[in-house]
Amino acid sequence: MRDRPRPEAASSAGQLARRRPAALLVLLLCTTGGALAALALPAALGRTVDGLIDGGPVPWSGLLLCAALTLGEAGFDAAAAVVGAGTTARLTAWLRTSAAGRVLAAEPRKVLAVPAGDLTARLTARTADAAAAPVTAVTAAAGVLLPAGAVVGLLLIDPWTAAALLLGAPLLFVLLRTFTRRTADAGSDYQRAQALIAHRLTEALDGADTIRAARTGAREYRRILEPLGALADHGRRTWSVYGRATGQSALLLPLLMLLVLAIAGVRLAAGAIGVGDLIAASRYAGLAVGVGPLTGALGALARSRAAARTLEPLLALAPLPHRSLAPPPDGPGRLELRDVGVEHDGRPLLSGVRLTVPGGTSLAVVGRSGSGKSVLAAVAGRLLDPDTGTVLLDGVPLDGMEPARLRREVAYAFERPALPGATVEDTIAFGPWTAPPDAVRTAAREARADDFARRLPYGYATALADAPLSGGERQRLGLARAFAHPGRLLILDDALCALDTLTEHHVQRALDRRDGRTTRIVVTHRLSSAARADRVVWLEDGRVRATGPHHELWADPEYRAVFRTAPPDAPRQREATAPGAGPTTAAGPTTAALRPAPALGGEPR
Repeated sequence: MRDRPRPEAASSAGQLARRRPAALLVLLLCTTGGALAALALPAALGRTVDGLIDGGPVPWSGLLLCAALTLGEAGFDAAAAVVGAGTTARLTAWLRTSAAGRVLAAEPRKVLAVPAGDLTARLTARTADAAAAPVTAVTAAAGVLLPAGAVVGLLLIDPWTAAALLLGAPLLFVLLRTFTRRTADAGSDYQRAQALIAHRLTEALDGADTIRAARTGAREYRRILEPLGALADHGRRTWSVYGRATGQSALLLPLLMLLVLAIAGVRLAAGAIGVGDLIAASRYAGLAVGVGPLTGALGALARSRAAARTLEPLLALAPLPHRSLAPPPDGPGRLELRDVGVEHDGRPLLSGVRLTVPGGTSLAVVGRSGSGKSVLAAVAGRLLDPDTGTVLLDGVPLDGMEPARLRREVAYAFERPALPGATVEDTIAFGPWTAPPDAVRTAAREARADDFARRLPYGYATALADAPLSGGERQRLGLARAFAHPGRLLILDDALCALDTLTEHHVQRALDRRDGRTTRIVVTHRLSSAARADRVVWLEDGRVRATGPHHELWADPEYRAVFRTAPPDAPRQREATAPGAGPTTAAGPTTAALRPAPALGGEPR
């Protein structure tokens, strides 16, 4: 199988730096230029002071040089700020796009191992933290250049003064090393607590209606905010690390400054250095012990490393593999599942499913909650790869079909559809290709979305954010989007459950008009949908319990129990279908040996 190359720590500073080498080079030149200007200024200032003290003419050249160096340092710093901010923004966008692309291309089971809230936090805040690493590293390099250059400047002025400063260098090194390690640990713990809160909040938002109906809002509030205590502890721990480092540096650095100035004063009294040298030495000592910017950069790098570690599992996700990229032959949409099995966390969701759906026919997938209906729908269109067995469309295995072509051939509509796009029209047109306006309106009429779309303030041009949509209206927009992008196979995963009876009837008629042109897989709990299908596959505990026309299966009381509220004369409600055309299957067991297993991200329907 072919696969994309596995990224190696694609969120590391080195990998990110290779994305914007020119910008980082400019940033390095700006920060280096600013640091060199800052280092040259004390020497120029000292020489100018000596010139003034000597009583000769005013050293205008020295004064102009000091002014130029001051302006140069400010200019370089401003340019570095602009280039650094722009580079970080572009790297953040690239990193978010790369991580999101990996997530979308990977198999859902692997992605859903990361809770939704944590995943959101990683794709937003963590990418911003990780993407700042290259700019922060360049800034830190300039931060190192300043104290190192200051020591060199002191050595050039007077080796004894420089030696006094170097006495405290080991203590400074230990201080910075301890600060970096403790900051990294505290930052990682803080990010984990943030992710837990985000995960619980996402769960609560998804189940807001249930929480409201059960009147458990106060309990959910406490559950979501329960990790807030740990978050506060980690935050205080982070500030404690900063405070301890600040306190230690506040004690160490003034002592070093006093020692340097004392030695410089002694050397001045001995005539070894002049007044200008003393002023330059004091400025260099200030640069050498001014580790504040360096500690800030090291703290930011520690946060970036912690964020990068959380992104690496996402960037390491492998896309769905493909045996080949040969274009599939044209066909009517014949779907075959050959001994398909799916497992999750060691538990079977589907087992030994053998099924054939002739092209252009309709198949209803029914069963109790937990029987694996949605898993079968995901496998049928390759939103999910089976662990065993093969799925074929017109004789071509789905993993042998070029991904973009597969998405053009298979359309989905879901119970809770995502609605991308700025406006209602954008949402319906969104897909493997942008549907033209006439196709958008035709699809909306078939999905019974045209009436309410026209009643919106600006019709189809109404922004989704300004369109108060009910659950049924959202489903109709999802159906319209699927209708606007016709292919060989149309899969409705409980996409009619929120529609009223009359609307469902009209949508079913639109589906019937695709008979002979599009194969339809309808996951449903509704008796009317099963009755209209050419054939029904009845799942139980991930296995095929039975398959056949609805009116034949209706003789089984256990099949009738699946619908619970079906009227006694339900078989006679079935409208005309294509007799004899429909799925064939190897008979599954009459009783299931497996208990219902959790679906991917929830309970299978």
